[in-house]
Amino acid sequence: MAAPIFAWLLLWSDDRSDRAGTGDAPLFFADFELTDHHGMVRTDDDFAERWMLVFFGFSNCPDVCPTALSDISGWLDETGEDAARLNVIFIAVDPERDRVEAMAGYVGHFHPSIRGWTGPQDQIARAADGFRATYEKVQTKDGEYTMNHTASGLPFDAEGQFVTMIDNREPREFAVPKIRRALQEEVEKTT
Repeated sequence: MAAPIFAWLLLWSDDRSDRAGTGDAPLFFADFELTDHHGMVRTDDDFAERWMLVFFGFSNCPDVCPTALSDISGWLDETGEDAARLNVIFIAVDPERDRVEAMAGYVGHFHPSIRGWTGPQDQIARAADGFRATYEKVQTKDGEYTMNHTASGLPFDAEGQFVTMIDNREPREFAVPKIRRALQEEVEKTT
């Protein structure tokens, strides 16, 4: 098992001092091996001590995913140079359709800092379990399918601590300050 780098609490609070638990020890871990949209294998070890914003979705999503990724792109633009410290990861929940090439084409429509990850179903399930995200395949009336999934951004600080949930419909005036506040906390910890 890799170092405990990704953790999040079920308490959705902006006030990090309200978290349950003791000390700085993370309560939950994500252990995964997925492939990014460039074809490179990525594991939880690759992001030890790095700030992340994780979002689950799929490229055939009709509205939630493209809207959320457009919003995230705007948040990154507004965050300015500090956005370079973020690792924004879009994890596919539909590996049947979202192979590496599809992910590359899809995330290419959004901010260049957004990375698309995919992989075998068991690894996606493992990552989702670790991040406490959910998803399910749902048959549609036309014989096709869609995916229901957790549709919020999940930010983690450089120590792997869950910071706060950013709802997929959260207005920019609330989301950007959350990101800036978390990044500021990171700077204060290192100085």
